[in-house]
Amino acid sequence: MTTFLFAGSALLSSQAAGVDVPSEYFDLSQWYITLPVDENNDGKVDTVSVEDLQGFHHPDFFYVDDEGNMVFTAPNKALTTKNSTNTRSELRQMLKGDDDRIKTQSPKNSFTVASNPIAKRFASVGGKMEATLKVEHVAKRAKYPDRPPAFSVVIGQIHATKWDKKVQGFGWGNEPLKIYYKKWPEHETGSVFWTYERNLPKNDPNRTDIAYPVWGNTWKDPADPGTNGIALGDEISYTVNVHNDIMYLTFEANGHETVKYQINLANAVNAYGELDKFDHPYGYTLDWNYFKAGAYNQCSTSEKAGFWYPACAGTGNWEEDKANGDYARVSFSKLKLSESTPPETQENKGEDK
Repeated sequence: MTTFLFAGSALLSSQAAGVDVPSEYFDLSQWYITLPVDENNDGKVDTVSVEDLQGFHHPDFFYVDDEGNMVFTAPNKALTTKNSTNTRSELRQMLKGDDDRIKTQSPKNSFTVASNPIAKRFASVGGKMEATLKVEHVAKRAKYPDRPPAFSVVIGQIHATKWDKKVQGFGWGNEPLKIYYKKWPEHETGSVFWTYERNLPKNDPNRTDIAYPVWGNTWKDPADPGTNGIALGDEISYTVNVHNDIMYLTFEANGHETVKYQINLANAVNAYGELDKFDHPYGYTLDWNYFKAGAYNQCSTSEKAGFWYPACAGTGNWEEDKANGDYARVSFSKLKLSESTPPETQENKGEDK
């Protein structure tokens, strides 16, 4: 992990100027952040360690607004992580906190499911992430608007660790959960949905993200969600509770039905209770997992052929891209990590279909 070298000076100047910083309002003791910049000029995207994140802010991409919300901004075009064309201002869970004796890529810095035969070696079995937020802006210019990621941002994730050496089909670094917001430019409201990625190698044609609707549509449906959708600036909440082997999801928003899902992360049964013959038969049983939250902009500027590349507009000059609306912005009023809890009895949306 590359530590953002200016964190110390940023902290001092923030305190001297009386600027509020996110760690004054949120518990960031188990998070580090990736930002869409290279201000230490090492040719890599900047990350800020757990220790340095305490007291840190970035005036453009990670800060506290006038209402005490934690704001994440990601331009369409900026420096990003290796092997990705999507920019992010995004927190990554660090269960080890600031303990440098534990490596980032370690079971002791990850959670797993109860069916993992070595579950006791992990920092925890399962875990919970609770968030309340507003999506304030999504990119609205794409050369290929029909490619599903256009006009969308990921606001929460569970990510599995990528291993140098794969073991029994695990360690691909896939994502059992991504929570999306997407709004087409001509619509008044957008859609919230989540995806589960089949736990398969990258070159397997069946490795794809299965989308489940929350409010409005999923990413392939261009229909106007109307009153079923969520407008920019509307407050929404999600709870991700991985308890034993089951991931329980709860989504809430004023004026909308509460939507719940559950899916076993240790088998190949989907969130509608149907066997997915293409998924790994043991799901994510042996994987090392961690939560992520913030603004992971899906409006890639890449023009490569394929699903993930809508060729969204962007120059790489932040002031120009901000003026043109070529960015995503999300503000969190709540972000909390905790141990998993036994769930209430629930049924999945669409289970009766």
